[in-house]
Amino acid sequence: MKRLWLILLLGFFKSAPSHGQVQADSAFDVIARQGINEVYNLEFEKADEEFARLIRISPNRPAGYFLRAMVLWWRITIDIDNDQYDQEFFDALDRVVDMCDSILDRNDNDIDAIFFKGGAIGFKGRLKFHRDNYLAAANAGRQALPLVQEAMQLDPRNYDILLGAGIYNYYADVIPQAYPYLKPVLLFIPPGDKKKGIEQLKSTWQHGRYASTEAAYFLMQLYFYYEKDYTQALTIAQNLHGRYPNNILFYKFLGRCHVMVNNWRMVQQVFGDIAARAQKNQRGYNAVAEREAEYYLGQFEMNLKQFDDALRHFYRCDEMSRTLDRSGPSGFMVMANLRIGNTLDLQGKRDIAVKQYQKVAGWKDYKGSVSLAEQYMKTPYFQ
Repeated sequence: MKRLWLILLLGFFKSAPSHGQVQADSAFDVIARQGINEVYNLEFEKADEEFARLIRISPNRPAGYFLRAMVLWWRITIDIDNDQYDQEFFDALDRVVDMCDSILDRNDNDIDAIFFKGGAIGFKGRLKFHRDNYLAAANAGRQALPLVQEAMQLDPRNYDILLGAGIYNYYADVIPQAYPYLKPVLLFIPPGDKKKGIEQLKSTWQHGRYASTEAAYFLMQLYFYYEKDYTQALTIAQNLHGRYPNNILFYKFLGRCHVMVNNWRMVQQVFGDIAARAQKNQRGYNAVAEREAEYYLGQFEMNLKQFDDALRHFYRCDEMSRTLDRSGPSGFMVMANLRIGNTLDLQGKRDIAVKQYQKVAGWKDYKGSVSLAEQYMKTPYFQ
């Protein structure tokens, strides 16, 4: 439920590092693009320097201040449970809103000010949502939506503007269909258009000045989670990882896409590298990323019938989950334990396997895990 509401709110929020039609010289534009690329590649110190240059070049315009706040956003995003940067992020966005309000007092049609004010409000809402402050998040959405609509009216051919519209059109159409029980709660939301949303996101990906990468990221997710078009998702994931090889979020999606198309050699390559980077404490490659890598590496070894190696990875996934999971067993913990039982069955260790299934059956269900565990208690797993 939390993820569904966040997706809908994203339609109100400015999701890319910058959407405004920056009206500065080419030097300004080059610096902005360079900094944005560094943000996505998790080179935060370099990006911060670039955006500080923008502020020195144009101290009375919101672009540099907003982009500098996005460095903080990605610091938060790659370690979402860490609130170390929260207050600094909120303060930076408040400064952007104040600056935009001053500009709009002089010219209420200034598109940069409209864009960046909407973006700042939206990102405040996104973080408040992650921190379970749903009322504040919803209020941010209500404030940001008119700004998005006004920006589209002022510059309807701006491809970056289409990002927010595309996100909203797609998910406002898909979510009520995928989750009919939510329809009564979503009556206040204007209808969407799935096909139009995809086309808008593609247009931003192909032609956007600043929002291209963010549009690609959302396209990859909708193809993966809702369209079940894993080939399309894989193509985008390969593109994103090729452009930003250090970005853990893009890299994990690349591995997940390979899982879904059964390209297990690439699964082993991608998640093996993710685990190695996590061991080296590379930025963004934390215990959460390593835990996921261990699970898929276990699947890879299990497919090869390398059962001892598979168990080593699954047990490591389970061990890490016991530290990471604060609200009961996560999906990775549940599935790792189910796979441990499967692997023990394949080794002929039926008594231990049954005990493993009994444990999983007693946990909260995750994508049919309870019924699978009960089934394997009756009938041994086989490949």
